[in-house]
Amino acid sequence: MTVHPIENKNPTLRHALHAKEYFTLAFGSMVGVGWMVVIDDWLARGGAVGAMLGFLIGGLALVPIGYVYGRLTERMPDAGSEIAYTGAVFPRWVSFSTGWAMTLAYLIVCPYEAVAVGRVASYVFPSMNAMELYRVGGYPVFLPHLVAGLVLTAIITLVNYRGVQVSAAFQNVTTFGLLAIFAIFSVLGWSRGSTHNFLPPFADSRGMAGGLISTLMVLQIVPYFMTGFESAPKASEEAAVDFKSKHFLRVIFLALGAGIVFYVGVIAVVSMVQPWMSLTKERFATAVAFERAFGSRFLVQLIMFGVLLSLLKVFNGNFLTSTRLLFALGRRSLLDEQLSRVHERFRTPAVSIVFVGCLTAIASFLGQAVLVPISEVGSLTSAVGWFATCLAFLRGAGGAPSYRGRMIGYAGIVVAAMLILMKVLPAIPGSFRRYEYVVLAGWIALGVLLWRRRPIG
Repeated sequence: MTVHPIENKNPTLRHALHAKEYFTLAFGSMVGVGWMVVIDDWLARGGAVGAMLGFLIGGLALVPIGYVYGRLTERMPDAGSEIAYTGAVFPRWVSFSTGWAMTLAYLIVCPYEAVAVGRVASYVFPSMNAMELYRVGGYPVFLPHLVAGLVLTAIITLVNYRGVQVSAAFQNVTTFGLLAIFAIFSVLGWSRGSTHNFLPPFADSRGMAGGLISTLMVLQIVPYFMTGFESAPKASEEAAVDFKSKHFLRVIFLALGAGIVFYVGVIAVVSMVQPWMSLTKERFATAVAFERAFGSRFLVQLIMFGVLLSLLKVFNGNFLTSTRLLFALGRRSLLDEQLSRVHERFRTPAVSIVFVGCLTAIASFLGQAVLVPISEVGSLTSAVGWFATCLAFLRGAGGAPSYRGRMIGYAGIVVAAMLILMKVLPAIPGSFRRYEYVVLAGWIALGVLLWRRRPIG
């Protein structure tokens, strides 16, 4: 059974996306700049082998959840995705809560990338670290960084406003550009590096127990860096007329597989060209490793260009996805109905796009200090959305699942529940601290306020 999107008097969204665009949206929304800016933390947590195992196991654990999303999107092509799935079998407040949680997971990536672009650019152009305006949480906010973030936000907003085909073309260029650069430095790394640099294999040297702890330390952060494979369903209403909905499952699996290969591959190559222990305190450790190994500034600049492409695509992908969620919430009268207005010419959710653009610009003024705990909350809210989606699948959203489908759905629920517990149980390393709970409480309070003020009808 196929459930079509709900009726709306607005013009419909443009039908323009094919399998290639869905892949670049999913992969592009998942792989950001962590492989450059925090790989030192990954290595410090797990060591070379522990970090690779963490991303491999963590990525494979998301396969059941990817299956559920693929099947539900095939049956229910709706921009609301989790909002639609839960709304089909649960009360409206569950649908709103799930959509509100997922909106934060995607929305917060936008100001994070707007802030990150200044940091990335300053590695190549150190003169950007000048003209300090103020500090937030002890971190300086430099004028050139702020300007770079605001200009990039304006560009991403305009790209999305002008049409999904423009946004998709932008996503294709940046994604395949990154993959090409990844291929180049991977080949160079394998040709020059040595697996001897993997030793010791784990950050914790206490034998088998140390290996397990090292892997778990990385495993608990993997969901944040793998979130995004489920972004393709948010653009399912914008599929080209000749795109078959059964291909959504293949696209999601392909994006998940590519994400696993990318993360594990980057960790392997970086650890091969330089002993991983020498990189655990280095800013932009990937670039440092290649500069030490090859002594080539051009190669480093090429890698940093890849980082910039990665930043652009993850910004664009999460921007597109968050606007579709807000569009769906408005269309169902779960938020202000103005959010569901579609531009007559460009066929994009114009009000939602402008809203996300403005919110991103405002949040950019806060700098990196405030955004770190909010990003941690985003990893929790993603798991909440995955949990609710798997539960809706088992409850029969879009049709009763097969026996095999039910088993996979239950596996997805177990994985999502474990990811949630990793963040809320104090005994687990990497769980929430006070600031994360403050941000979570604030987002919940804002959601409750908007729910009470929703249109009634």
